[in-house]
Amino acid sequence: MTKMDPAPAAQRRIKAINNHLTPAASSHRSPSALLQPSPTAAEFALEQGYSVVLPEKLQTGKWNVYRSARHPLQLVTRFPDNPEIGTLHDNFVHATEVFRDYKYLGTRVRVDGTVGEYKWMTFGEAGAARSAIGSGLIHYGIQKGSCIGLYFINRPEWLIVDHACSAYSYISVPLYDTLGPDAVKYIVHHAVVQVVFCVPQTLNLLLSYLSEIPTIRLIVVVGGMDDQIPSIPSSSAVKVITYSQLFTQGSSNIQPFCPPKPNDVATICYTSGTTGTPKGAVLSHGNFIASVAGSTCTSNEVFGPSDTFLSYLPLAHIYERANQVFTVYFGIAVGFYQGDNMKLMDDIAALKPTIFVSVPRLYNRIYAGILTAVKTSGGLKERLFNAAFNAKRQALIHGKSPSPIWDRLVFNKIKEKLGGRVRLMTSGASPLSPDVMEFLKICFGARVSEGYGMTETTCIISCMDLDDNLCGHVGSANPACEIKLVDVPEMNYSSDDQPNPRGEICVRGPIIFQGYYKDEVQTREVIDEEGWLHTGDIGMWLPGGRLKIIDRKKNIFKLAQGEYIAPEKIENVYVKCKFVGQCFVYGDSFNASLVAIVAVDPDAMKAWAASEGIQHNDLAQLCNDPRTKAAVLADMDAVGRDAQLRGFEFVKALTLVPEPFTIENGLLTPTFKVKRPQAREYFGKAISDMYDELSRNDPTQKPL
Repeated sequence: MTKMDPAPAAQRRIKAINNHLTPAASSHRSPSALLQPSPTAAEFALEQGYSVVLPEKLQTGKWNVYRSARHPLQLVTRFPDNPEIGTLHDNFVHATEVFRDYKYLGTRVRVDGTVGEYKWMTFGEAGAARSAIGSGLIHYGIQKGSCIGLYFINRPEWLIVDHACSAYSYISVPLYDTLGPDAVKYIVHHAVVQVVFCVPQTLNLLLSYLSEIPTIRLIVVVGGMDDQIPSIPSSSAVKVITYSQLFTQGSSNIQPFCPPKPNDVATICYTSGTTGTPKGAVLSHGNFIASVAGSTCTSNEVFGPSDTFLSYLPLAHIYERANQVFTVYFGIAVGFYQGDNMKLMDDIAALKPTIFVSVPRLYNRIYAGILTAVKTSGGLKERLFNAAFNAKRQALIHGKSPSPIWDRLVFNKIKEKLGGRVRLMTSGASPLSPDVMEFLKICFGARVSEGYGMTETTCIISCMDLDDNLCGHVGSANPACEIKLVDVPEMNYSSDDQPNPRGEICVRGPIIFQGYYKDEVQTREVIDEEGWLHTGDIGMWLPGGRLKIIDRKKNIFKLAQGEYIAPEKIENVYVKCKFVGQCFVYGDSFNASLVAIVAVDPDAMKAWAASEGIQHNDLAQLCNDPRTKAAVLADMDAVGRDAQLRGFEFVKALTLVPEPFTIENGLLTPTFKVKRPQAREYFGKAISDMYDELSRNDPTQKPL
């Protein structure tokens, strides 16, 4: 025998082993070439897609539970590289040790009334401030486990107070700065809030109903001057001080930390809700760590102190709250906006963020703005943009690197709109149109990822893997949870549907909240006996284990003929119409058709009127013009047909309004969802008039 020819016995052993590893090989291959390494569980799973399917119960369960292919055998509860981090306090301690001298919190400085560049506080300085504020609260006798209210918009003090709460085992209770007095009073009373941090603008409001919130012992004014704090009657049990006073008192007598445990409550996050009173979602430290640790496992992206993050989404909302846990872990610098959304683009230009987190509402505005600019430029510039866009799109579709010439000629100017350095863009809160996502990828040359989550799951349920180029879905399960779809017979959705299972999205794992504060009944309504949280959203599994949100179980209603309607799904279609800024779709069981209130896009509306030669004094007059209504309805019909809406899902009449739906006029929640009962009441006459008109013009529209 030569060395090149294995003995027959060795050949048989190699062949026998190989049969357990790979399919039977053709006889012409050499025996030594047959021996191949067996893939690990994760490698095998990733070959199958982004998710793996498991049985719900080991012995008899249906195979309908999906987990991330990156962690199929065990759900993530900690950061794999730093498993000792079990709480938000641990996370910040880690940051102050590893990134002590790196910049952390930045605000724009005013010089002679003009807003200038960002001024920064380091992680070490923020850590010292956290200790001072926490020690100051102890100085005023605030006991461990007390609830601390935060009643102001994003700024460094918000995060410092939150870090102080984590370090000294207090429970933070965000209060939306746009909540009305009734909701604030309800939350403060319900959560027994003892301390409220506020700004001068909200101080007087708090003092006006102080007698109605007897739990409060201390009010701390952020950004207020010591000599401008109003005096409180000596008979009052409430003390009002400035943030700087609390800081000074705490600094003079720093107290040791009182670290929480992973299962301890970190925050009670009240969901504003579209109906009824706010519900307090109780979230633990472990919930936050698991959620963010899991979501960072879906990417090979490297983050660090060279990255910059713009904070403008409400910190009282779970989306931005989870983002801040992420920035702390990786030592990312956080620059705050001025507090005015109208000046947001100016803040972006000054900060030049590398990570841009937003919601579809803003991305849609960016998309529409760029397209409008391209069309109005006309001629050569428009043709050049289209050529560049199509060339880059084809390259991305085929997995190739597009020519850099297109960026130099066209897209670098567009990138400057977001500062020129953005490399990651994420979207959440509501569905992002696949067209818009593809557009952002091409124009900004950044990775674009969409996620799905809710307060009750500590934000992230699923997220797109950054190497996934398919649009129109929300990715695979966060490695910190598992997902199943449950049948919804009344809407004809079944987990047995082929080729794409459909049903209500249910989630289980270490990211699930502890329940609604002081509300066992509503807690049991959403968490079943097996620990599954029922989201109320309808999902569908796409090939590769990708989740797509297709409908909403809650907020559904029947039309007169019995058809079920999910208005949010239809609204998400119609907002793609160029004339539509916002849309509220309405229907009920007394009527056969849908109607809509449309808050128009002013720029698109005025441009159309000019092109049609329609004279008008203001936007309100244009909205009332029958020609305008006809044009908008025709465009909405076209968009509806493209989206394959069913016949009864088309809006048959609409009312155009010049004013947008806002938080201030009571039509939007702080997370930009339409408050449906309030909108129904607000537009009650318009809705009634539309149905009257429909019944006059078409007798078949009358209820049965």
